[in-house]
Amino acid sequence: MYHVHQLEPVHVLMPNDLTAPVGPGRPKDLAKRQAILEAAKQLFLTLGYASTSMDAVATAAGVSKLTVYSHFTDKETLFTAAISATCTAQLPELIFELPDGAPLEQVLLNIGCGFQALISSEQSVQLTRLIMTLGTQDPKLSQIFFEAGPLRVLREMEALLRRVDQRGLLRIEHPDKAAEHFFCLLKGAPNYRLLLGYAPALDAEAAQAHVEEVVGMFLSAYRP
Repeated sequence: MYHVHQLEPVHVLMPNDLTAPVGPGRPKDLAKRQAILEAAKQLFLTLGYASTSMDAVATAAGVSKLTVYSHFTDKETLFTAAISATCTAQLPELIFELPDGAPLEQVLLNIGCGFQALISSEQSVQLTRLIMTLGTQDPKLSQIFFEAGPLRVLREMEALLRRVDQRGLLRIEHPDKAAEHFFCLLKGAPNYRLLLGYAPALDAEAAQAHVEEVVGMFLSAYRP
């Protein structure tokens, strides 16, 4: 069994930027961008999408409204960036790579640990609940959320599993479906209970065991 970092409660910070900042990118510009994303995150989660204005974000971030628009052209762009940054913070693109000689089990365990920490974080739970509520009122918000977050993760995993199949490590006829199966297994009943408020997030030991069990099942299902 390869060494796997124990899962610990994670407080996901959303200000990590996904796209290059507008302008020369001086430290001051990056600090303002981070402040804007942090303010937007808090306001979207507490006030909702419709009640969060660019003016309110500017005030909360301590910058001018013009500065907000110089980094994010509109509220939809800002909302998308905040969601994308949440996923990127826990699942950077590097984690989906498959270096030559890297044990596949370890790669999948690392992805599983990152994903488990992400979906168990307080901010992720709050955001998911917000989207579930607002999505019935404005389906476009659901589309923004899914394409900026879950869909990106699924596509990264699909690309990884396609490389895994090409190298003959596993036999995966439909990498897109296999990616969905992997993350659905990770979410499972524990995450459903958490979203309902029926039970707290798994503790570090239980979360670790859950990820290891899912990875074991996945490998067994697709092993040649």
